[in-house]
Amino acid sequence: MSTPCAIQRGARPRCTDTGISAPHEKACTSGQPPLPKWLIPADRRGWRRVIQNFTPSWFAVSMGTGIVAVLLHTLSDLYPSQHGFLRTLSVIFFALNVIIFSVVFIISILRYTLYPATWTLMLRHPVQSLFLGTAPMGFATIINMFVAVCVPAWGGSTPYVAWGMWWIDVVVSVACCLWLPFQMMTKHQNRHETMTAAWLLPIVACIVAAASGGVIAAILPNPHHALITIITSYVLWGMGVPLALIVMAIYFHRLAIHKLPPQEVIVSVFLPLGPMGQGGYAAMKLGIQAARVFPETKTLHPMAGEILYVLGWMTAIIMWGFGLVWLFFAVASISRSKFPFNMGWWGFTFPIGVFTMSTITIGQELPSDFFRILGTVLAISVVLLWLVVAAGTTKNIIYGDMFEAPCLREMEKRACAIAAEKQLQDA
Repeated sequence: MSTPCAIQRGARPRCTDTGISAPHEKACTSGQPPLPKWLIPADRRGWRRVIQNFTPSWFAVSMGTGIVAVLLHTLSDLYPSQHGFLRTLSVIFFALNVIIFSVVFIISILRYTLYPATWTLMLRHPVQSLFLGTAPMGFATIINMFVAVCVPAWGGSTPYVAWGMWWIDVVVSVACCLWLPFQMMTKHQNRHETMTAAWLLPIVACIVAAASGGVIAAILPNPHHALITIITSYVLWGMGVPLALIVMAIYFHRLAIHKLPPQEVIVSVFLPLGPMGQGGYAAMKLGIQAARVFPETKTLHPMAGEILYVLGWMTAIIMWGFGLVWLFFAVASISRSKFPFNMGWWGFTFPIGVFTMSTITIGQELPSDFFRILGTVLAISVVLLWLVVAAGTTKNIIYGDMFEAPCLREMEKRACAIAAEKQLQDA
């Protein structure tokens, strides 16, 4: 790989090894350890390099697109006069999201099949590994839209198809929520001052799955299956929300002591809106379904469902208020100076989108024109943000270089640093 590091007298150490690809074959007297044969240099182009540098953060594109589809479908029910237009738009975004998720998933499978070493490198990276949590969250938006669009249109066994998809999402979400934080404890080298809100990504996956459980329970014909889904979703909520609050407390301490994150990752300050918005939305959806299902299945007490419904709304409004705090911090942070475009900009759409869903649902349950109008304004803002971020991503794919895996670049830098140190010792 073309090494970017600078060494005394302008020397640029390279690797020598008979198995190294052509750009690495130049002899190097510094004794630098050879870079792997499979590593494609940065000065090369082509589909193989794209696949090799395709990180899990690309699933954030599916998350952002999916929440736009969900919001447009929600607005179509909120405004009957515009139902046809908004529903058509939501279906278009739904189809686009299915395509995006499928492409990202296929390329990811190719990456770890063709270059198995990238899997271990990615898991050991303290940031990139956390983006594995975006995969089940992106899939959850597809499930929600499948329930909203395909189940009413196709009927038949589609509710159980959606239920099966949800269980897959649950398994992957739980794996991310438990395994990735444990990776942080055992494999990653983390420092408090470099912490970002990306720590929340694998945890929020369980909260998103819980919210989808409330959506799934509404369309299951068997009330006992719906009951299983509701109880499982409450467990998922309990796994995700308290852990997210712990991480947010640590993150607030990091911001107070070490100030705002660097401009390159400043957009991550919006991520705390995710657990607050989706956690509140999940509490309300599960409460609504509990009020319907618990009496039918004679679960606990005749009033148990109604109690959970009221508690769900109370929990949602409190979490919504806490979300306002983080929304202020986020807007105040990004307004201080300009920040470069990167994949982190997709962190705008999903957190604000789920906070918007919570806002709209609160307005529907009260009912309240204030929350309905505010939710509409936020929904329009999310759609506009999606257009801006999608345009920036497309431009950088065509004219820039959006395919860079930090774990691979860091491996090259370590080899370069070893070579530089040895060259200085030999000098």
